[in-house]
Amino acid sequence: MAKGTLIAAMNIGGAAEDEFQDWYDTEHLPERQRVPGFLVCERWISASDRKVSVATYDLENVKVLASPAYLAIGGANLSPWSKRVTGKVDRLMRFEGDQILPGDQLAPAGAGGLLLNAMNIAPEHEAEFNEWYDKEHIPALAAVPGVLSARRFRGTGNRQYVALYHLAAPEVQESAEWKQARQSDWTSRLQPHFRDHLRLVCRRYVRGA
Repeated sequence: MAKGTLIAAMNIGGAAEDEFQDWYDTEHLPERQRVPGFLVCERWISASDRKVSVATYDLENVKVLASPAYLAIGGANLSPWSKRVTGKVDRLMRFEGDQILPGDQLAPAGAGGLLLNAMNIAPEHEAEFNEWYDKEHIPALAAVPGVLSARRFRGTGNRQYVALYHLAAPEVQESAEWKQARQSDWTSRLQPHFRDHLRLVCRRYVRGA
């Protein structure tokens, strides 16, 4: 069975930054790390706006999110602290889904940066979109120096497709090699059909940094 993912991206909005980080570090993330089937739990901060937070969770499979252990801490069962903090933030994206490429890979250790690309695609172009991503786009970017992994996911939320690139550093996606790899006639032909595109360049969250 394909590995799953849960991704939460938010702007901390009206929440106090120190409380937000305390809540994530001491309650929210540890709760999820204790749930069976949560394999790799990581936090990221936008490289250009420290108020934008991203959490990525690699799952044994997406069914983990329907397990009693997860339901006991999620949704209506969020703690009072979680309800207070999340009531003040601006949610950018919540995504849960299956890894469709390569299917069973976990996040690599040691990444200093993350690029998240999330989008919908016009339905009449979806088949070609998936062929382009799998056969050209992901292989080209995965070969760029400093790219540690390149994975794709299909799921539910306000975007249907997500690509996650773990990078040696956030600046990898600014390199000449990256820019060359992402350019092609096929890419240019499909880009006008992207919908609800969300692109976040992040650095690894380090407490107190």
